[in-house]
Amino acid sequence: MTAGSAAVVSFGERLERVFASRGQLCVGIDPHSWLLREWNLPDTAAGAESFGRAVVAAAAGRVGLVKPQVAFYERFGSAGFVALERVLADARAAGLLVIGDAKRGDLGTSVEAYAQAWLSPGSPLEVDALTLAAYMGVGSLDSPLTLAAANGKGVFLLAATSNPEAAHIQQAIVADGPQAGSSVARAVLDEVGQRNARAGAASARVPTGLGSIGVVLGATLDLAAFGIDVQHVSGEFRTPVLAPGFGHQGGNIMDLISIYGGYAGGVIVSESRSVLSAGPHRIEEAIERRVAEVGAVRG
Repeated sequence: MTAGSAAVVSFGERLERVFASRGQLCVGIDPHSWLLREWNLPDTAAGAESFGRAVVAAAAGRVGLVKPQVAFYERFGSAGFVALERVLADARAAGLLVIGDAKRGDLGTSVEAYAQAWLSPGSPLEVDALTLAAYMGVGSLDSPLTLAAANGKGVFLLAATSNPEAAHIQQAIVADGPQAGSSVARAVLDEVGQRNARAGAASARVPTGLGSIGVVLGATLDLAAFGIDVQHVSGEFRTPVLAPGFGHQGGNIMDLISIYGGYAGGVIVSESRSVLSAGPHRIEEAIERRVAEVGAVRG
């Protein structure tokens, strides 16, 4: 940081501001083939672009967060990435916080390059936060974590995901090291919490609040089965949670607090198909209804 430059506002602080002004709902941007057909759009990069930009327009002023699913653009190759860049530009112009759901995971200079693509200011693919996979260890993600912190960005690490194939890995017990005896999911959550605590202690701006490193915890799971006790959340800096599974996948928003306990105040309620399936002419109404329902649960 150069002399006289403004201090970087952390992603955690920006997320708290969004929660306070627009609530905790995040609208997914998932241009499935079947959704494009229902929206009378072609299953092409151009169709995905029109879809995404329409969702951004509907979300602007109603929610503070959107989450494009990168895979549905990547499937169209370079044209898909151009389409995604235009959707992201619209979202930035609308003042929305954007979570790029790319689930990248690698190590060394490879994961650093991924981070530069998604978390560097001015990049065509710039987002406010990125989903990452820590299969090679949380430490393998040091480069994107460092870049994110320097640029006021966030990351969300997969911890307990809602797909049934993941349970036997994420519930497995760590054999040795400082987190021996914990489940893999718990180990990721604990390390993220420790990193948030260290960052909070080093911050001169805000003594408490949300950290900038989050985790993905599915809303359809029994988190206790993954070794996660949501009723005992320690530390002044809380870990934000990206929570897929509400709506179409069966998660009930009325269960938000019972599912997430002490993490509930930092949960991003992510919904895609339950909102997007309302169609291009009723999506604004669907978003407003879900915003009100989430807000009623949180009081």
